[in-house]
Amino acid sequence: MSDDSDIPLRDDGAPWRNFYGRRHGKTLRKGQRALIDTRLEELAPPGVGWEENPARAPIDLAALFPGARDVWLEIGFGGGEHMIAQAAANPDVGIIGCEPFINGVAMLLAAIERAGVTNLRVLAGDARDLMDVLPAGSVGRAFLLYPDPWPKKRHWKRRFVNPPQLDQLARVLRPGAEFRVATDIEDYVRHTLEAIAADGRFERVRAGEIHEPWSDWPGTRYEAKALREGRRPHYLTFLRR
Repeated sequence: MSDDSDIPLRDDGAPWRNFYGRRHGKTLRKGQRALIDTRLEELAPPGVGWEENPARAPIDLAALFPGARDVWLEIGFGGGEHMIAQAAANPDVGIIGCEPFINGVAMLLAAIERAGVTNLRVLAGDARDLMDVLPAGSVGRAFLLYPDPWPKKRHWKRRFVNPPQLDQLARVLRPGAEFRVATDIEDYVRHTLEAIAADGRFERVRAGEIHEPWSDWPGTRYEAKALREGRRPHYLTFLRR
């Protein structure tokens, strides 16, 4: 049996987690880089980093979102269109978005400036690090919208909807909280339904409306691309039991 000293560590002292996917794309424009250098630190939720919180103590969401009636989580926000729309429509809700792709983060920061919303926090990193430190039962809604499908079978373990991440998600969602998944990949739908059923801590709702978007759905650039390329979007909704 191995002890904790056998677990490989990252440079920041965190246990090593494999990360798959891009962190950088095209070179950021000067204005985008300026937003990353200024606004990102202001909007980052404190206490998520391993160096500043090696004990992984729960972060204070009441201090992060004073007076908010609820806290929502978006896992991989892409260009941020959905987060901005939800923040504008629900100013009394605090929303935390996680996105490791820095170009998407820059797009969101610019959109926040244009929209003037103040109830968003942004983690430019791995959602798993955030879920480590979210208090149990603290999240009322979580979104997973057009995640990387990892279509090859040997890569299915890289998909978000797998037992390790479902464990984290089930811990942070309160009973009755919604977990929404949007994808244009039918195999990802199958994989998600099978993983959720095997988990047992979530109940599927809106089963007959799988191709009907939610009433507050604003659409995203990824959905528009799927429609242009002839793929039909699917909208899955689950409740935390």
